[in-house]
Amino acid sequence: MIDWSASLNGLAVIAATAALLWLTSLLKRDVSIVDSAWSLLFLLALLTYLATSDTLGSRALLVLALVTLWAVRLSVHITRRNHGNGEDRRYQAMRRNNDPGFAWKSLYLVFGLQGLLAWLIAMPLFAAASGATPVGALDYAGLALWVTGMFFEVTGDWQLARFKAQPANRGKVMDRGLWRYTRHPNYFGECCLWWGYYLLAAAAGGWWTLLSPVLMTFLLLKVSGVALLEQDIGTRRPAYRDYVRRTNAFIPGLPRRTGEQRSQPEVRS
Repeated sequence: MIDWSASLNGLAVIAATAALLWLTSLLKRDVSIVDSAWSLLFLLALLTYLATSDTLGSRALLVLALVTLWAVRLSVHITRRNHGNGEDRRYQAMRRNNDPGFAWKSLYLVFGLQGLLAWLIAMPLFAAASGATPVGALDYAGLALWVTGMFFEVTGDWQLARFKAQPANRGKVMDRGLWRYTRHPNYFGECCLWWGYYLLAAAAGGWWTLLSPVLMTFLLLKVSGVALLEQDIGTRRPAYRDYVRRTNAFIPGLPRRTGEQRSQPEVRS
């Protein structure tokens, strides 16, 4: 059972961190820093929870190790990717739509909202850390799903970074490696990670934390992930439209043959 007092301590740490990030964004005039800190909010909340609750079993240590690996890796990756690029265009559009006064509005529109979401989504982490039952089959299933998600997320990010680093690929659509089978392997991997965390929580009796992976999946598909990224990409990059026609958006699958490909004569050797 979740220690709600420790959980609220985690919320307090998230709120304090979000406030510091907001102050930093005012100095930098760049709210994109919230992306680098997003995963670290979960780690801070979990560390606070473990430090202020009286349970620290084997499942709690496992969850802490998994969250640490995921959070640090993702934060470093996003920081490196965004370094020197200025404020992300998504936040630039938000800034334009909410001026005048975006500097103040960003406290709750960006940092407060993401902090609250992080705390709500972190519920399976708290539930798993609180469980006193022995590690069993459901835990191993959760770990396997987490490893699958980490593979897709790390490999997808690495493949895309290598692709973009080659000048010859400028303006081209990445459709190799994992990106051949899904347009968003990193988002699919993130989704798998959170369902893996949920299985660990369920193994500890936290079945009721189902809202967390459902909310994360919804955000990845309909809010800050696939839908937002592809909102106008077909207009900016016409070649992406063909990529959409032949490649699954989220769940990996074999590429589909487009009409243009079907019209080409088959070459036999």
